[in-house]
Amino acid sequence: MQVVAAIYRLAISLWLGGAALFTFVLTPILFRSESRDVAARIVGLFFPGYFRWGVACGLVAIICRIVMAGKGTVPAAVIIAVMLTLASVQAFYIEPKAAEIKKQIPSFETTPKEDPMRRQFSKLHGVSAVCNLSVIAGGVALVILL
Repeated sequence: MQVVAAIYRLAISLWLGGAALFTFVLTPILFRSESRDVAARIVGLFFPGYFRWGVACGLVAIICRIVMAGKGTVPAAVIIAVMLTLASVQAFYIEPKAAEIKKQIPSFETTPKEDPMRRQFSKLHGVSAVCNLSVIAGGVALVILL
């Protein structure tokens, strides 16, 4: 059972650490050091893997949490299930849809914010950002529950 608990802690740590690093360190550095279009292209290349990484970590974590059954299982499993749902929505709905819309926007630097495609993209980006921050908050809660 100690191995399962270690794998659980590792999955949560990798998920939270990866999300925090990508969100609060790498992405801001890219957008400060590159043009908006270049930074968006680079970040867009990483998004599919980033979101699938979260889904993979979430699946491992929830399986381990269920196997470990005991004190704290239900609250932790509920948090993981919510995080996993959000990560799945990002990976399999928001990201592919945003990538398709992004292909129709020649440049974020020159396309007006009122452009219908930009507005659609902005809405998806906003939903994705809320999902991402919620996953990070859930990860913090899980670390506290450890």
